[in-house]
Amino acid sequence: MLKNLNLKQKFTILLLVILTFGLSLSGFALSSLLRENAKQDISSTALMLMQTMSSVRKYTSTQVNPELADKLVTEFLPQSVPAYSAREVFEILRKTPDYRDFFYKEATLNPTNLRDKADGFETEVVEKFRNKPDLKEVSGFRSIPGGDIFYVARPLPISEESCLKCHSVPEAAPQSMITLYGTANGFGWKLNEIVGAQIISVPANNVINKANQSSLLIVLIVSTIFIATILLVNFFLNRQVVMPLKRMTRIAEEVSTGHLEVEFEQMSNDEIGNLARAFKRMQLSLEMAMKRIKRTHGSTGD
Repeated sequence: MLKNLNLKQKFTILLLVILTFGLSLSGFALSSLLRENAKQDISSTALMLMQTMSSVRKYTSTQVNPELADKLVTEFLPQSVPAYSAREVFEILRKTPDYRDFFYKEATLNPTNLRDKADGFETEVVEKFRNKPDLKEVSGFRSIPGGDIFYVARPLPISEESCLKCHSVPEAAPQSMITLYGTANGFGWKLNEIVGAQIISVPANNVINKANQSSLLIVLIVSTIFIATILLVNFFLNRQVVMPLKRMTRIAEEVSTGHLEVEFEQMSNDEIGNLARAFKRMQLSLEMAMKRIKRTHGSTGD
């Protein structure tokens, strides 16, 4: 099949094969790299949000809670709970388009509000933080009934003594809280103890789609550049190689039929020019040979 193609067609096919092979070979590596970059990007956003929620917790614990302490005797106010404040602020933040796909949970082993109870997977994450005090962050993918998610988790220690007023022993907690939640959960916490984990998650397809979009964009750019290169190479090949060879072929055919007056033009000093010079020498040699033959035949005739 290739024997029936001209030089430009063969060269184009070669470049297309290189393009296809190169894109296929680099596709997997590129996809993995961009997926990792997407994870890092989302992780950075998640960690920033966690830091914000930690600031909300600290503000609630140190400034809001003391102002509401007297009222807690008769009425439990959830606004005085750092975890509640963090969740409420995050839900407000989720109303903006940039953060609507992010979810926040303070997964706790023994929470007062069972809404914050860690599930089996989250319990393993918390236990990992408890067993490895130097571990500051965990991230990865997990499957839930609603689909796969990507999560980032950080340990949640008891860093403020004010938290122990409600979580040390039931006798120290406000009566209004006991009336609302009872004494079965949320007690026995100790200062600096890791009782849970801050977990921010997003649907896994957010990570995958972001990587795919970047990958598609890069592939399009590379393909466009390569196609433009193929066109430029073909243009150069046609001007510098194909057309001179066609001219030499045409002249050689005329010379072979006896038209010795035509000349091979040396248009350059490269290999094509050298070939033209060789043809020209061959033409001169042929012309001299023809003249010698004619002289010989002429002498014989006389």
